[in-house]
Amino acid sequence: MSQRRDSILREMGLAPLWRVRGPVDLNEEAGAVVLEPPKEAPPVPPAAVASAPSSALPRPLRSVLPAVTSREPESMPPVGLPATSSGVGELDWDALEARIRSCEACGLCRRRKQAVPGVGDREADWLFVGEGPGAEEDERGEPFVGQAGRLLDNMLASIGLKRGEDVYIGNAVKCRPPHNRTPDTAELAACFPYLQRQIELVQPRLIVALGRPAAQALLTQEIRIGAARGKLFTYGSIPVVVTYHPAYLLRNLPDKAKAWEDLCFARRTMQRLKAEDGTPRST
Repeated sequence: MSQRRDSILREMGLAPLWRVRGPVDLNEEAGAVVLEPPKEAPPVPPAAVASAPSSALPRPLRSVLPAVTSREPESMPPVGLPATSSGVGELDWDALEARIRSCEACGLCRRRKQAVPGVGDREADWLFVGEGPGAEEDERGEPFVGQAGRLLDNMLASIGLKRGEDVYIGNAVKCRPPHNRTPDTAELAACFPYLQRQIELVQPRLIVALGRPAAQALLTQEIRIGAARGKLFTYGSIPVVVTYHPAYLLRNLPDKAKAWEDLCFARRTMQRLKAEDGTPRST
């Protein structure tokens, strides 16, 4: 492909896309530039749990992690609220989604067209948590359906995953913040019981936090994505991997390579967890 065409595609936001070497079919858009990982990619730093010593981890995680590093997290106001305190702790899927769609717990409800509960396999091993709905999501009632959603689909395909198949996708807040601004702490806290209940219902093996607001909502501490990459955090007993939000990657193309490394780290973590509990080794 010529340099001129390459430049044009990049300006249009159509490149680069990822492709793993092997049998995975990415269903690439015609003419898209494909960024393949190098034959010998640099090793990802050993997984480290930031929130607990290895003795406190569930048994599967102790064998997954070759080493544990400790650090004092920077403090921030806790985001999480007990789901039982807001009356959603016993809701089933249908009742939970109905509650989300009618929610008026914060000011975001006043300007939404509709709330966006989540989508995907309700018994998935993988849970991806983003920030909040954008304009297209607000119109259609489904998370990640705009340009960032198309990039997320490519990210999933790069590690052999597909939306709706062993994958559930949700957001930290369920209503669109005005002008797509970052949700504030109060808004994240108001919505957190819904996310908490979704996690209880899905019971994922692994959570991937897409972006800083999602990570902070799940981990209740200040997070810097650059510093959190390559480390394994926990939500309760569930491992959490932190990476960039697809919308950020659309504005910062060079960091797609870093996100690729994060996805490979997440895939290796999933493989180890499945191997530990005897599940056949697959993505």
